[in-house]
Amino acid sequence: MNIKPNIGILNALIRITAGLAILSWCTAKLVKQPWRDSYFFVAICAAMKVAEGIVRYCPMTALFEKCQYMVKEEGNTADSMDGLEGLTNLTDEYHTPLNPT
Repeated sequence: MNIKPNIGILNALIRITAGLAILSWCTAKLVKQPWRDSYFFVAICAAMKVAEGIVRYCPMTALFEKCQYMVKEEGNTADSMDGLEGLTNLTDEYHTPLNPT
C-alpha cells in the first residue's frame, strides 16, 4: 500500500485549523454533557481531520481519484461485450469459450 500525500499545503492547513476548532468545541460540550454520544462522534471526526492535515493524506480523496481513474480506463475500451470476454465467434455451432491459459 503506497501512501503518499494527496492534498496540498493550504488544504492541510485548513483541515488542521477547522479540525482543532471543532475538536475544542466538542470537548467543551462533552465536559458539560458527558452522556451525549453525538459530541463524542463529532470529536472523533474532527480528530481525524486534524490527522489528515498533519499527514497530508485523505483516504476519501484517494478513493475518489482511484474511481475516476477506473472510470477513465473503462471508457477507453472498444469492446462492448460486458462479461463475455472469453467467448468468440458466437455464430459457430460449438460455442466454445476461449481458454487464455
